[in-house]
Amino acid sequence: MVEGNTLSGKLGKFIIYFIVISLGLVCLLPLWNIVAISFSSGEAVAANLVGLKPINFSTRAYEMIMEDAQFWRSFAISVQRVVLALALNLILIVLMAYPLSKTKQKFKSRNVYMNIIIFAMLFNGGLIPTFIVIRSLNLLDTIWVLVLPGAVPIFSVILIMNFFVGVPKSLEEAAIIDGASPLQILIRVYIPVSLPALATVALFSIVGGWNDFMTGLIYMTQVSNYPIMTYIQSLTIDIAELVRSGANSDALQNIAEVSNRNLNAAKIVVSTIPLLVIYPFLQKYFVTGIVVGSVKE
Repeated sequence: MVEGNTLSGKLGKFIIYFIVISLGLVCLLPLWNIVAISFSSGEAVAANLVGLKPINFSTRAYEMIMEDAQFWRSFAISVQRVVLALALNLILIVLMAYPLSKTKQKFKSRNVYMNIIIFAMLFNGGLIPTFIVIRSLNLLDTIWVLVLPGAVPIFSVILIMNFFVGVPKSLEEAAIIDGASPLQILIRVYIPVSLPALATVALFSIVGGWNDFMTGLIYMTQVSNYPIMTYIQSLTIDIAELVRSGANSDALQNIAEVSNRNLNAAKIVVSTIPLLVIYPFLQKYFVTGIVVGSVKE
């Protein structure tokens, strides 16, 4: 009987590992194919010869992107945008979620504010009114137009608010007995035990800010002010337009060496690298339960 249970346990683990590895390969192999395409020659990509390894290894697609000084300027703009947005998001989210996590007896206007933020989450003023407001505030072509419209993500506020509600009340009561003020309780009690939720919100902010290209496309009138994703989206190749504009033979030769699929694959790889670098540092907080076991009710 023991041997049967052992065999069934091993079979169950084998099935689980097989499913997990299969799902991992399903997600990984397409990404690896994109990397291989980005390092292949235009002719091989056009002929659909590229699988999981580059054909006629070439870095021409990356050179066409990296040689442009505007690429690095747009990269710096996106870094600045992500840093400012992350700091502003975390500060405003925490300051808004903390009072909303209190009961109606402690915060009498709680329901009024909750109704307002839920309405704001479900409805917005629309693109044209938003554009008019931003233009009237002279925010066009500034870094703040990429940061301020999304300064208070309502979904993240609700996420942190619900996490604050779950913090054991004994922690707050102990801090009150020690003479801590509400701000000290927030900084020294709620924020430290809420790092997993804050890490999740931070990842939302970083990924959302880095991948967003539409905001820059709408509110930036000069290419020099584009964030990296907006600039990458603008890197389109139109050979017919080059011919009509009288492009020289060297420019046409460069275009011939790199197909659109090469450039698109290189764009995906370049735009993914920063997120792949940041994610491992935040991922550990998703599996860490700081509150669990800290206080027994």
